[in-house]
Amino acid sequence: MLFKTYTGFGMRSSTLRWIVLAGSLVIALIIAIQLYWLNHIYKLEQKQFGTNIVKCVRGLFEDMRLSDNPAGHLRQQITVQPDASTFIVRTDNLPPRDSLIYYLTQELTDFNILTACKTAVYDKESKQYIYQQYIPSPETYRASAISDLALYPADYHYILLHFPERSRYILGQMNFWITGSIVLMLVLIGLALSMFYFYKQKFLVEVQKDFVNNFTHEFKTPLAVMKIAADVLSQPEIINQPERMTKYTSIMQNETEHLQNQVERLLKTAVSEKGSLEVEMQSFDVRELIEQAIAKLQPLMEASNAKTEIKIPDDGTVMTADKAHLELAIVNLIENGIKYSSSPVIVIEAGNNGAESFIAVKDNGVGIDRKYFKNIFKKFYRVPTGDVHNVKGFGLGLNFVKKIVDAHNGRIVVNSVPGIGTEFRIIIPV
Repeated sequence: MLFKTYTGFGMRSSTLRWIVLAGSLVIALIIAIQLYWLNHIYKLEQKQFGTNIVKCVRGLFEDMRLSDNPAGHLRQQITVQPDASTFIVRTDNLPPRDSLIYYLTQELTDFNILTACKTAVYDKESKQYIYQQYIPSPETYRASAISDLALYPADYHYILLHFPERSRYILGQMNFWITGSIVLMLVLIGLALSMFYFYKQKFLVEVQKDFVNNFTHEFKTPLAVMKIAADVLSQPEIINQPERMTKYTSIMQNETEHLQNQVERLLKTAVSEKGSLEVEMQSFDVRELIEQAIAKLQPLMEASNAKTEIKIPDDGTVMTADKAHLELAIVNLIENGIKYSSSPVIVIEAGNNGAESFIAVKDNGVGIDRKYFKNIFKKFYRVPTGDVHNVKGFGLGLNFVKKIVDAHNGRIVVNSVPGIGTEFRIIIPV
């Protein structure tokens, strides 16, 4: 039940893939929600900063005689913001420098505004600042030369409050949230990576398990047949039965050749895994290459009553490639065509258009559904074929064909109609 094994593997792999994908989407959603809340908290901190400045200004009006109507500043809008870091406080009187700096520092500290502030007093008569002052942060004192502040012309006196490190201060207030969010996101990303890693390991374990099952199935039957044939040939009376001896000798030869071919295929695949295949480019006649490939499959073709047809222009077709590797690729494609048909008819075409050469192998087998196209060149993958379970192999043939084509910087095109047949077209640049 070889193909049911692969179908089950596909179902298990698909289910596990959906679980990993769902888990990853949940993790991504949690991270997105966390980022949303970080942004929301940042906006709240910005709003709180502005609220604290307004409270500080009201406290300043209570500490100093800045308004001719002491109760008026509670009822009217006395603070405007030309930008996020700048506040303009409307006053009726110009406060002395020392008094303003003293009370302003007190109010900033009382309302926990622990960041540097640049202040200036604007005189509506002279249309300029009469003085400017830098107030460092109470927590991290750092001297700074007062730079010219932007001038905002107005028809009233005002006190300018500018906070150059406002954004850094707000982010500092969010240290706990930011640190917690970073840790959470790192944990979630680590979890997602772990899920993908375990999925990959699980996939490899399933592949290895299916390969072992396939390997056992592939070698068990030939070995059993060879043992039976050997037991028959070891009987003394076989000498007197030449036809029977020839039959069982032929069986042993065929099974031995089959096992040898499978071992060679495994070894070549193992070598190709070490890196890209090394190709030795040479020019050769394509018809000769195809005839050699067919000759190697002659016993299988006779056993399956397979027919082949070669369609190559009369003037011949010459190709430049690695002849040995390309021959192996053609052998694999023809063998697949024979395996998957009850009355195999294999048509092989070849040609070139000046820029590219091609070899196409067509069969009249069961065909391949388009949904399997993306997987047929994967190692160990075999297309499910319903109730057909008599086709042997490791799922390495097409994988190796793809490696050979890639080594030539070529491409392989698949056209197939289920129930009618399949065409594999190898295209190699000249």
